[in-house]
Amino acid sequence: MNLLVIGSGGREHALVWKLAQSKIVKKIYCAPGNPGIAMLAECVSIKASDIPSLKNFALKNNIALTVVGPEQPLVAGIVDEFEAAGLKIFGPSKAASQLEGSKVFAKQFMERHNIPTAGSVAFTKAEYKEAKRFARDALFPLVVKADGLAAGKGVTVCHTRLELSKAIDECLKHGVFADAGASIVIEEFMEGIEASIFVLTDGDHYIILSPAQDHKRIFDNDEGKNTGGMGAYALAPIIGEHNLGQIEKSIIIPTLKGMNSEGIPYRGCLYVGLMMTKTGAKVVEYNCRFGDPETQVILPLLEDDLAKIMLEIANGKLEHTKATLKQQYAVCVVLASGGYPDSYKAGKKISGISKAEQQPNTIVFHAGTTMERNTLVTSGGRVLGVTSLGDTLKETIEQTYQAVEMIQFDDMHFRRDIGRKGLFHI
Repeated sequence: MNLLVIGSGGREHALVWKLAQSKIVKKIYCAPGNPGIAMLAECVSIKASDIPSLKNFALKNNIALTVVGPEQPLVAGIVDEFEAAGLKIFGPSKAASQLEGSKVFAKQFMERHNIPTAGSVAFTKAEYKEAKRFARDALFPLVVKADGLAAGKGVTVCHTRLELSKAIDECLKHGVFADAGASIVIEEFMEGIEASIFVLTDGDHYIILSPAQDHKRIFDNDEGKNTGGMGAYALAPIIGEHNLGQIEKSIIIPTLKGMNSEGIPYRGCLYVGLMMTKTGAKVVEYNCRFGDPETQVILPLLEDDLAKIMLEIANGKLEHTKATLKQQYAVCVVLASGGYPDSYKAGKKISGISKAEQQPNTIVFHAGTTMERNTLVTSGGRVLGVTSLGDTLKETIEQTYQAVEMIQFDDMHFRRDIGRKGLFHI
């Protein structure tokens, strides 16, 4: 069958890489793709946000299944549009994508279904004065979150009334995040260790993939600004079998049952961001798609045919499918442009990828690359994701960094402690 993958980053390269291994896949198209993806699929110059053009392409090219990478088209309703045209697509509906698209919806949903999360209150623009009154009597620390999609920038941790008041003003008064900040959630700050769970589901039945841990801060030891993710590793030992069973019982099952009970069944990949607190796992956030860079470590650990699983989910027939997960570790180190997540220069020549990929069990995923005059150069903040697999976490970390050292571009920046925190929980 022919597949269409939507997106252009490291997540999409990992998806194409895994889908290309399927025996039922004849050809893969990717819109818009990147140079790494182009080695496995035919790239099509259609933006991920251009839903009408993507739908027309799928209809004209006999696409049996479309796989959506980024959240924006999902929140915009691409699944509803494709299904209305008789096309099979992997991902949640517009209504179900509210779990990521609206923090207010997600928090109120968790409260309705007794899913453990931080206590919170919500305010709209019209309730600006009430929000400011709340700030006067608040107990700290607190977290302010813009309601909608804000490219990972709509979250502020506040330790003082001044910080809280400023965060409220930015969203509700000054419109710093435009429509995404027209409503806000103010929630309790949770102490603990973050981890991620990915669930593939047809709404009733589900497969839990290898637990992972992302590294969001730009510098070692989780210092500096938040980014889209500077690396990840799996299996994350902080989520042992006992914790995973409890998470399944208290979070995953109630989430899927809750969505069904509200008439908005969830199909696709459900990302559950967790805080492992002293009193158990609590939900930090939901995402309506695969995470980035976590996808670059969880998919190499999946032994099964991903295309087959996704097609069964799109058809609502996952009940007879079991997943086999490799009992190994995977580590991904992101190579970023100097200056990221702030301003950075693009167009830097990249070398050493083929040498790095000659290392045992190592894959280099492209995230922000492009071709200029037949030369591979940087085009984004996060440029490459170097992923290795191994039998122990320590060995896998060492192997990944050996591959990283073989790649070069001017002003390259990466963290040197990816996966290290996992060593303390083994």
